[in-house]
Amino acid sequence: MHNADDLPALTTTVFERMSRLSQDLGAINLGQGFPDMAEPDELVEAACTALRTRSNQYPPMRGLPQLREAVAGYYRREQGVDLSPDEVMVTSGATEALAAAILGIVRPGDEVILVQPLYDAYVPLVLRAGGVPVLVSLEPPHWTLPAGQLEAAITPRTRAIVLNTPNNPTGALLDRATLDRIGELAQARGFYVISDEVWEGMVLDGAAMTSTLQIPALRERTLKIGSAGKLFSMTGWKVGWIVAAPRLLAAAAQQHQFLTFTTATPLQWAAAEGLNLPPAWHRAHRQRYEQARRRLVDGLRAAGFAVLPAAGTWFVIIDLAASGLPADDDAALAERLLREAGVASIPVSAFYAQHAPRGYLRLCFAKQDATLDEAVARLAAFRQALG
Repeated sequence: MHNADDLPALTTTVFERMSRLSQDLGAINLGQGFPDMAEPDELVEAACTALRTRSNQYPPMRGLPQLREAVAGYYRREQGVDLSPDEVMVTSGATEALAAAILGIVRPGDEVILVQPLYDAYVPLVLRAGGVPVLVSLEPPHWTLPAGQLEAAITPRTRAIVLNTPNNPTGALLDRATLDRIGELAQARGFYVISDEVWEGMVLDGAAMTSTLQIPALRERTLKIGSAGKLFSMTGWKVGWIVAAPRLLAAAAQQHQFLTFTTATPLQWAAAEGLNLPPAWHRAHRQRYEQARRRLVDGLRAAGFAVLPAAGTWFVIIDLAASGLPADDDAALAERLLREAGVASIPVSAFYAQHAPRGYLRLCFAKQDATLDEAVARLAAFRQALG
């Protein structure tokens, strides 16, 4: 006889807990990654028009042909990747794309290399597929991927490696040389790459983004994950996609059809219009975030905080020891900052499954100027009070 005790215990992520506490305490939330800036009028209008004038019924399982073409066109223009719409599948957000990709190619007993710090869905999804997570860590403070550790982690059971570039929370990019080496290893050892590139539209201040699909050795071995929510700063839309060679995409599609099957039709139309906006629009959209990052980083550094360099995302990381703050427990300090300074952050240790460094905090800069200025003032006062 079964009872409620047989059900798994309900767990709450640090992101949800900090956001709830922030709301309860009236704190400034620089923890959760969502913008509070004005949303792009072009995208809002496109969605409204689609609701009124386009279909609100089921789209094709792999996505509207117009959106799949728009995704392929965007990558041709922005990254020089020659794609067919047949290599694109629309999903209900990037997390569903990750689920379809992992469940599609990972078999019970397969090893999957995951690079820490990592998105918290990676480990549960690998376990759900019956896979075995194998962890490799980026090396702070520049968050580089140690080639020796990565190669040592590869075994005959390695089925895939999951990459995240730009990386959340560090903002680090994998460079061309690193991706070329991964390509060589993938061909020689026979594994696949699942590349979470959802922050590709938020590579800031002229940094150079290299996609895994630009690496010839990975072109037929990669499932690339993208996100309209991140590209357009509309996180609630939950429109994502997988780009992969037809054989790999078919494996992911087998899973997608029994996960969400389709994605909101009007939002697919709107995302297609957004992707077809000219490159100048996308540059201007990024510039808002470049200015916000500069404002937060300059303010923090003027107040004595050590902020690590980051090439992309909506986040920056504070080095606690270099900032003269207690660095032995980032989660405890994040709690203090929330309760005593009224600013929510996320401990970087939350992005690790094991062996987490404890000396870093992540802050989101995708906020209005007044919000960032007040957050800096509160953090500065807290630091000064510590003496």
